[in-house]
Amino acid sequence: MAECGASGSGSSGDSLDKSITLPPDEIFRNLENAKRFAIDIGGSLTKLAYYSTVQHKVAKVRSFDYSGKDTEQDHEPPYEISVQEEVTARLHFVKFENTYIEACLDFIKDHLVNTETKVIQATGGGAYKFKDLIEEKLQLKVDKEDVMTCLIKGCNFVLKNIPHEAFVYQKDSDPEFRFQTNHPNIFPYLLVNIGSGVSIVKVETEDRFEWIGGSSIGGGTFWGLGALLTKTKKFDELLQLASRGQHTNVDMLVQDIYGGAHETLGLSGNLIASSFGKSATADQEFSKEDMAKSLLHMISNDIGQLACLYARLHCLDRVYFGGFFIRGHPVTMRTITYSINFFSKGEVQALFLRHEGYLGAIGAFLKGAEQDNPNQYSWGENYAGSSGLMSSSPELCPTQRARSGTFDLLEMDRLERPLVNLPLLLDPSSYVPDTVDLTDDALARKYWLTCFEEALDGVVKRAVASQPGSVDAAERAEKFRQKYWNKLQTLRHQPFAYGTLTVRSLLDTREHCLNEFNFPDPYSKSRPGEASSPRSPGQPVSSINCGSIAGSMVTTSAEQSRGSDEQLVKQKDNGVALKCFQRVVSALDALDWEERQLALVKGLLAGNVFDWGAKAVSDVLESDPQFGFEEAKKKLQERPWLVDSYSKWLQRLKGPPHKCALIFADNSGVDVILGVFPFVRELLSRGTEVILACNSGPALNDVTYSESLIVAERIAAMDPVIHSALREERLLLVQTGSSSPCLDLSRLDKGLAVLVRERGADLVVIEGMGRAVHTNYHAALCCESLKLAVIKNSWLAERLGGQLFSVIFKYEVPAE
Repeated sequence: MAECGASGSGSSGDSLDKSITLPPDEIFRNLENAKRFAIDIGGSLTKLAYYSTVQHKVAKVRSFDYSGKDTEQDHEPPYEISVQEEVTARLHFVKFENTYIEACLDFIKDHLVNTETKVIQATGGGAYKFKDLIEEKLQLKVDKEDVMTCLIKGCNFVLKNIPHEAFVYQKDSDPEFRFQTNHPNIFPYLLVNIGSGVSIVKVETEDRFEWIGGSSIGGGTFWGLGALLTKTKKFDELLQLASRGQHTNVDMLVQDIYGGAHETLGLSGNLIASSFGKSATADQEFSKEDMAKSLLHMISNDIGQLACLYARLHCLDRVYFGGFFIRGHPVTMRTITYSINFFSKGEVQALFLRHEGYLGAIGAFLKGAEQDNPNQYSWGENYAGSSGLMSSSPELCPTQRARSGTFDLLEMDRLERPLVNLPLLLDPSSYVPDTVDLTDDALARKYWLTCFEEALDGVVKRAVASQPGSVDAAERAEKFRQKYWNKLQTLRHQPFAYGTLTVRSLLDTREHCLNEFNFPDPYSKSRPGEASSPRSPGQPVSSINCGSIAGSMVTTSAEQSRGSDEQLVKQKDNGVALKCFQRVVSALDALDWEERQLALVKGLLAGNVFDWGAKAVSDVLESDPQFGFEEAKKKLQERPWLVDSYSKWLQRLKGPPHKCALIFADNSGVDVILGVFPFVRELLSRGTEVILACNSGPALNDVTYSESLIVAERIAAMDPVIHSALREERLLLVQTGSSSPCLDLSRLDKGLAVLVRERGADLVVIEGMGRAVHTNYHAALCCESLKLAVIKNSWLAERLGGQLFSVIFKYEVPAE
């Protein structure tokens, strides 16, 4: 990785501050709370792993005790919110050159406060070479671990826990990286680890693997011969030379031997017939760049052919390449990929890993932490603290792409609940959550990155306003702004930095950065000075415009600040909508059956208009402050809708009831209370059980699981259908395991998946732009599904062939 301002050199006696351009606490983050360490030391790079505990502020909701109160005249919000400290686990991985090892160990020793153990797991050749140094500096005993076992454990871990970890490299594509989605079954595979030499391992299960071959011609060969040929002693400098070279000046090609006759042999004239073949006969000096390029081609081709032969021999079609030799270097990956494709005739796939350099360190850490059962949990990459592929860290000089700098970071957060595939996915191995790949689509990428940049001022203001009692809220919000802005600039230059770039990943990165600076739920409470109810004292409930929540949307635009003093948030929205619930269901019950079905669907769609992620909604509110639920219905596109399967859905409803419906809810307030719950109520009345799934953690104004429990409790007090369904467990509220405005059906809470199987869910309802358009629009399920949303973004509407407030109503039945 490149680093702005760092020379990449320095003696072991240098202080850490002089060796690097980043502050030490930006590298060894949260070191004071480190609990356990592991280290992997190779020939040139050290990879340090440590586990720490991180304190986060978490917004918790709790129902008020309404016993003895007149709720009709009560002006308090429907629940109270408190911010509590929560401790979570985080894994940190730091990669740096061995030349900095003493300075880094000194810094770590000076900042260790309370490690739980006195042993550091170590792997790699340097575990022997630097054993005494580590024990002296850190006062920890070094316990050496088997290199191959650590490597496999690390590889399994990243493949299971990091979506878009693996990628194929395609030379002529833009970008060159094509990321693979998480495969539900990663075994078996071939791992080719290219260190000083090459090790080839067949991995069959979590704990069963076999070393099946290798070669002494590897990264050390490239480094050693390269140093002899070019007098360049540094590995990364050799790679840089190679990237500028022209190997055909040194290598003998097929066309050099056969001339035009190579076509009769069925061979390409550009194939290398003899590496360095021209150097024996040409009476000339060869440049360092050309020799380095020829050498890189020679060794990469050799490794690729060897890997291909072993893969064919063992009937494997996936080969993962790891080790310090690759380092995300384009020429290396291109040559290995070409070699694999050529010799396997396209039947074997060469795959590279975003975090290949950390495999040994991850494995060593897992070995040392087995008593904590790390494999019992799911983990997620923390975008706020991780370096990007081919980019500086954190986000220094984002236009620089050379991978020759000193420090690289990976952070992973432990998720408190295991995540699994939704059992209703038709083919989990081919499921792709995201509808548009922004890595691929340059026009869409430019549009969405600009949107998120323009939104930043508004998000910062909202974050500060959400913590009026905090003296450092403005300072933390400014740090959030800088970090997220830097991430966005990195993604402009390297859209592939964290895997496939999507609207979902941009939203998730923003949430990670907000959490990093202790803004757990900026949209949970009203602003200071806002009333908790839109009614004036004594105003009767009947006079409220149901859903008249002017200003409650927060736009993803810099224009968010206009009218911001009047904006209301989730707590208030829920309170208003709850007071309207009985009126809405009474009106629905008065309709005949067929009219009611359409009204329920329109209610779902109108509720989905109230989305804080929509600038268009904010613009409407500015021109019409009384805009509410009924007004939202009038905004909807007239039928036929942009995507309109309603007639097919209505016909289905005339048949037998579904056994069980799984509904993924979107927004708080009007959406869930006046849109989703009446729809749920109708399904229950038909005899269909309902599983209502809401986010585990906050994101924008999305309804969370804890909020849904209180909302359901309040609705049950008003409505006998919901009351009896909750009591009889025909209506079940569950959490998704997600804290994102989007929805990844391959990473859902295990408890939800179990419930879906037990109840035999045969209908999935996904509502909202984030869940049903940005993600899952093309998701294939093995049961009936409804995907519905209102398009509140004019650019996206135009792309889909519609206009603002166009309706997506997609009812799908799996093929027989």
